Amino acid sequence: MSLLYPRRIRSMARIEIEQSDQAFHAHVELADGLEINPGDRVRVEGEPITVPLDSRIVLERPAVIDRASAVVRAWTRLAAHFDLTELYEVSFTPGRLS
Repeated sequence: MSLLYPRRIRSMARIEIEQSDQAFHAHVELADGLEINPGDRVRVEGEPITVPLDSRIVLERPAVIDRASAVVRAWTRLAAHFDLTELYEVSFTPGRLS
């Protein structure tokens, strides 16, 4: 792994998209058991995907994974610790604030 420059990997990706009253999601699984680490970027290639309401599609497309450099990976992990504090609020006052 390089300290400054990312490494590019090409792979196939399985894409599952659902848009219904019960679920609204998009999942991407990379072939060959590739895992995404902090700071990595994944770009799925191809035309934009449109999913009609109340339907689910599964398809395969090529993907490009840009592995984060060691510096970017370390920075992403450090920044994530600070972003985590935005997810919760701590108050030491009794009752509600008006």
